[in-house]
Amino acid sequence: MNIHDFHAVIFDLDGTLIDSMWVWKQIDIDYLAKKQIAFPLQFQSELDGMSFTETAVYFKEHFQLEDSVEAIKQDWIDMSYQKYTQDVTLKEGVLPFLRFLADSNIPMGIGTSSNRQLAEGVLCRHQIDGYFSSLRTSCEVEAGKPNPAIFLKVAEDLGVNPKNCLVFEDTLAGIQAAKRAGMAVIAIHEPAHAHRRDEIQALADEYLDNFHPLLKNTCK
Repeated sequence: MNIHDFHAVIFDLDGTLIDSMWVWKQIDIDYLAKKQIAFPLQFQSELDGMSFTETAVYFKEHFQLEDSVEAIKQDWIDMSYQKYTQDVTLKEGVLPFLRFLADSNIPMGIGTSSNRQLAEGVLCRHQIDGYFSSLRTSCEVEAGKPNPAIFLKVAEDLGVNPKNCLVFEDTLAGIQAAKRAGMAVIAIHEPAHAHRRDEIQALADEYLDNFHPLLKNTCK
């Protein structure tokens, strides 16, 4: 796949640009522990693609929590913000690939299921926020992934036809969303989703362990 065939590149954030899935597993465990609730095995896979708000609604209903949805979301932000702005790292090869796209004048955007405050915090911490002309969260559109609305909105922001956009994703729900938007998709390996690797590989146009092969193929 030739990157120069596309007019824009859209990234997912968690698990794609940043190594943050470990944060959410621990927060889920710690949050439920405060409520004296055991963390169910494979529970995180049920949350793939949900927006921040949809996830809070799911927690409230599934675990019959008394807290409001807004209170649940704020607890999660309070528990994760320091990790996002101090501990979460970029995934392998991200920075040189962003530089390559910028040098190639290919516009970039982000469509994330995360919270805007967390997304902006981690992007600023790594000083990569300036690469992106659009940042949209699933809470800002009609529904989370696999609904294509998030990617269609970013494409609209960038002024690019969806069929001319390339998406980078790590989740099956995200890949489904991009495909439903009419976009090509490269899957980036994320250990948290290893149990769905076969499904992800079957649906994505390409599957990569990290971003380095893209630089080898395009920077000759």
